[in-house]
Amino acid sequence: MTGLRDVTIRQLRALAALSNGGSVTAAANKLNLTQPAVTLQLRNLQDLAGLPLVQRTSDGMILNSAGQEVLALHERIEAAIAICSTSLDMIAGRTGGRVSIGAVSTSKYFVPFAIAAFSKLHPKIDVRLSIGNRKEIREALRGYELDFAIMGRPPPELDVETHLIGDHPHVIIAPKGHWLENDFGLAAVDLAHETFLTREQGSGTRMLMEQLFESTELQPTIGMEMSSNETIKQAVIAGLGIAFISAHTVATEIEDGRLITLDVAGLPIVRQWFVVRKQEKVLLPPAQAMLDFLSAEGAHFLPGPPAKRL
Repeated sequence: MTGLRDVTIRQLRALAALSNGGSVTAAANKLNLTQPAVTLQLRNLQDLAGLPLVQRTSDGMILNSAGQEVLALHERIEAAIAICSTSLDMIAGRTGGRVSIGAVSTSKYFVPFAIAAFSKLHPKIDVRLSIGNRKEIREALRGYELDFAIMGRPPPELDVETHLIGDHPHVIIAPKGHWLENDFGLAAVDLAHETFLTREQGSGTRMLMEQLFESTELQPTIGMEMSSNETIKQAVIAGLGIAFISAHTVATEIEDGRLITLDVAGLPIVRQWFVVRKQEKVLLPPAQAMLDFLSAEGAHFLPGPPAKRL
């Protein structure tokens, strides 16, 4: 077994310079070293290899078969160094980089627009977005693959750093023409005979809806459970029931007149959107740039007027 595991890049570069120049003098000039220094590097390299690497000829010094094998090692290492250097430049944001974001499903109505604006400013940064419900994003935050997440209430069991984006109102929607459309100042009890279409267990919207029911002692009929806001909206439009939902998810349908919001006392319930980073997660420059952008500009991408910042 050879001792090449202890080889140094200086030794390999001395061999490559000798191969290119044909003499110790030429190698020394190329490397800006003294001839004795180059000779020492070559001698140490041959000792590690356990074989002669160089053959003297009338045309100068050339590498023998063992030397050519070690030269191939040098080329592979130099290529690996170049690839690593490029990757580090990307990670550091000098030539690009990657950002990994998690976002609860309700945020998909504004997060893509924020990402698009950021990408125009930083076209070489690759932004990866993972969408899931609150439970899924909370679990993802436990690890280190995500740089940060966009969500409402930060997970209380995790040590996190939060940055406010803006307000997140929740309303009760009904189809156009609903019998309570023109009633104002409704109490929650007035909805007791309505059928509520709900998000799945683990959803932040589902949790907030259940808190509303508990605080108002409302015990409505619970209809279908759905894992998509889009499905809920279409089901409400079709007349299958009403729903407690993020106002951001229905802004377009309300503007178009396909849905209405019911005027219920205590609504809208306003929560906030946050950028949430695991405290011990170290952000590289691209991710830090994205976090700073969302903190400063994120409110402008929320449906409707930008939320007031605290």
